[in-house]
Amino acid sequence: MNFWRPEAGCGPHCLPSGTPRVGPLRYAARMVGAAGVLLFAAVAPARPAVVQAVARALLKVLGLDLLVRGKHRPGLLVANHVSWVDIVVLLALDGKTRLVAKKEVGGWPVIGRLARRQRAVFVDRSQPRRLPATVAEAAAGLREGATVAVFPEATTTCGGCRVPMRSAFFQAAIDAGAPVTPVTLTFSVAGERSAAAAFVGDDTLLASVRRLARAKGLTLTATAAAPLFPEPGADRRALARAAAATIAATPILTRLPRTTPSPRTTPSSRTTPSPRPVTVPPAAVTPVPVSR
Repeated sequence: MNFWRPEAGCGPHCLPSGTPRVGPLRYAARMVGAAGVLLFAAVAPARPAVVQAVARALLKVLGLDLLVRGKHRPGLLVANHVSWVDIVVLLALDGKTRLVAKKEVGGWPVIGRLARRQRAVFVDRSQPRRLPATVAEAAAGLREGATVAVFPEATTTCGGCRVPMRSAFFQAAIDAGAPVTPVTLTFSVAGERSAAAAFVGDDTLLASVRRLARAKGLTLTATAAAPLFPEPGADRRALARAAAATIAATPILTRLPRTTPSPRTTPSSRTTPSPRPVTVPPAAVTPVPVSR
């Protein structure tokens, strides 16, 4: 029995019915291309550059146009959660990222293998008493200078709603003295939010992959906000609320400002300058003892 399963209220009713689709030949090519990338990932060396290249290749063959705003720094990276694709996106941003994921992800084909090779921190939601030890494992990774990524909503949504962020893993950043970078993941088509990539309700992984491969003109915008710097002894719940507010306030962006293109810039992965780091004011993160 699972005693800790957050729910967002999202389900099949959230999935789009009128999303533009590619033709059957392109759909078949995307599925074959994705299979090829996944087969390569199963045998490829676990070097960060290879992991990042594989993640970016998977997004590209599935037809996702990735826009990147800002840049995160080593520390705790927190993001909203829409789909299994989110895991691939975070690895595409940084091949050294250690993921915090539910234990079941470790058994997923290829993605689970990638997560294990990245020394993922797995959460057993059927045994809440193990959570403090899992948080301590994440804190240890942060002290080593790693980037640890977590989805504090602890469940997926259709992207158009928000659920409260669980505060447990924010404690890891406080204990390790690490910055927290909120990252907003937004899927859109023609400037409008899209649930084509959503992985909700009783959706299966295969059905989600097929729906994603059929989608036409799907853009994913990953926006890294300025990092939050919690003071020693800060309230993890207040820190979680500050991060959630930052993510909720991020607008959809499907077109970047015009800049001189870099020789290394590709249509599948474009970036804009990162925002300046800021120190979290005491009003947002109150330095009080945390009760566990």
